[in-house]
Amino acid sequence: MALLLAALRVLLGGFFVLTGAAKLSEHISPPVSRQMKALFVQFAEVFPLKVFGYRPDPMSYQVAVGWLELLAGLLLALGPPMLQEISNFLLIVLMMGSIFTLVSLKESLHTCIPAVVCLVLLLLLDICQFLVRPTRRKTPSTVKESWE
Repeated sequence: MALLLAALRVLLGGFFVLTGAAKLSEHISPPVSRQMKALFVQFAEVFPLKVFGYRPDPMSYQVAVGWLELLAGLLLALGPPMLQEISNFLLIVLMMGSIFTLVSLKESLHTCIPAVVCLVLLLLLDICQFLVRPTRRKTPSTVKESWE
């Protein structure tokens, strides 16, 4: 089970590293980069904090999301366990925001599927890691050993 979770963590981390890099660099895929710029103009219009009067610059928004995906993906795939949990949480929040944005733009279900699949996999990873995590309970034998 631990090997399966590690594989899922590395695959998800690699996916987010690639998507983050695609948002940050025009050299990876110029057509995707042009499409991302157009999409982030729309995304900025329905930004969740808009109700509080904050509307991000679309280019800055794209760069921030790109760096978050890139760094959180790297930490999810290669980081120590505590940073893996933090990056998993950040990516879950990011995917929830992505789904909110796509629903706010009234995009088709077909467009929302990648974000929903990523969210489900990240939640699955989080739940399974919580269930598999070894618990350290103090039993009389471990208490006795610590005194010696």
